[in-house]
Amino acid sequence: ETKNVFKKIVKDSLPPGILVYDGNEAAGWCAIQPRENYPVLQNSRIAPVDNEPVWSIVCFYISKKYRGQGLLVLLIKEAVKFAELKGAKIIEGYPVEPKKETAPVFIYTGVASSFVKAGFKEAARRSETRPIMRKNIT
Repeated sequence: ETKNVFKKIVKDSLPPGILVYDGNEAAGWCAIQPRENYPVLQNSRIAPVDNEPVWSIVCFYISKKYRGQGLLVLLIKEAVKFAELKGAKIIEGYPVEPKKETAPVFIYTGVASSFVKAGFKEAARRSETRPIMRKNIT
């Protein structure tokens, strides 16, 4: 199923996300698309908050060299700009809210505090450590 999703993304010519560079070096990546392009979300704990069309931020990667420098907040803000240019009105993220100092394995979805710094608000919470964060474009 994932293979078919990526084929559709490439075929539809909508970039699957954004890259942030430091000169010629890629420092970070953020996957963002309309929610319907991520069918795995439909069958997860991250059920839709409502029937509004949203764009979903689902994954980050930050090169080790750039971690701990606030790049996650920058990636979120740039992802919002990208989605807005494509006509998005609502952006969602599905971060974790770590309970311990050590990051969980699935931290690739980002951390809630970074979404708050980027102007998102909690829209729903379906588990103790997984808020659904949302930003409305006005």
